[in-house]
Amino acid sequence: MRIDLRSDTLTKPSKGMLEAMMQAEVGDDVYKEDPSVNRLEEHIAELFGMDSALYFPTGSMTNQAAIKIHTQPGEQLIADKYAHVYNYEGGGVSFNSGVSCRLLDGHRGMITADQVEESINPPDFYHSPLTSLVCLENTTNKGGGACYDFREILKIKKVCEDNGLGFHLDGARLWNALVVTDESPKDYGAAFDTISVCLSKGLGAPMGSVLVGKQKFMDKAMRVRKVLGGGMRQVGFAAAAGLYALEHNWQRMDEDHKKAQELSIALMKHPDVAHVEPVETNILIFNLNANANELQFIQKLQDEDIHISALGKGKLRIVTHYDYTDQMHKRFLEFLNTY
Repeated sequence: MRIDLRSDTLTKPSKGMLEAMMQAEVGDDVYKEDPSVNRLEEHIAELFGMDSALYFPTGSMTNQAAIKIHTQPGEQLIADKYAHVYNYEGGGVSFNSGVSCRLLDGHRGMITADQVEESINPPDFYHSPLTSLVCLENTTNKGGGACYDFREILKIKKVCEDNGLGFHLDGARLWNALVVTDESPKDYGAAFDTISVCLSKGLGAPMGSVLVGKQKFMDKAMRVRKVLGGGMRQVGFAAAAGLYALEHNWQRMDEDHKKAQELSIALMKHPDVAHVEPVETNILIFNLNANANELQFIQKLQDEDIHISALGKGKLRIVTHYDYTDQMHKRFLEFLNTY
């Protein structure tokens, strides 16, 4: 029995999802004539209380489109040093938009309004890049699935409004955050100019992300998606998977969170583990002791057909998801308690 916890992107469509995909009504989405895609976009726009939404093949393309919509070449965005848009999107910020990143040293991938305000370049000082955008990530990937305090998000929003900055959320795992907080999608829709949400992580769809936002930004989204090569044809088969996922797989994410918390408790007791970061959602990051051998630790897991991610320097990551069954969880816990 293979246990693969490298990422929640590893999920495969369930039987019900496959049936929904096979029954999907489709058309040509480049002409905006795919009924399933249109339904998905309308549903997500309504969920967030925003003007419109646009379906993209990947989360990275969704974020990159948002950055290009908000900025001009030579400008600068503000983000945490752990931000996905900087670390894991292939240098797209500079390649696609000609924009630099002002990286802040936040806490577990989360920055504060005070940090943002201090990092804005004076708009009349032409020697430095013009600050034009703030990007947040919720939950934070490299920060171990941490969730922002929404009150801080509103403070950052005020800084952006006062300084004429765009405000974008990389909400790839926002669905996870919403399960464990009291906020609603509409709260986020009221706070941000644009939001990207992913369907192919904890929700379990095989592909797809959606950019949702205010109309003045979304008016540019279709052209930018075309420039980035994101126009697709009868993609309603995949959009139907996203609709199914939102209906069936969203609220069950608390099961993934519970399993991650139980794994963290077992790891805290493990002799090779020095530190386990707090677990809020489905991502668990831990550090090995200085005298523990990372390669040997990972190999021991692989010998049991258990697979996790190495982040380097003794830091390891586990991500739970809906394909990680109760039986797998029991076996992994037994292994951790005996190894």
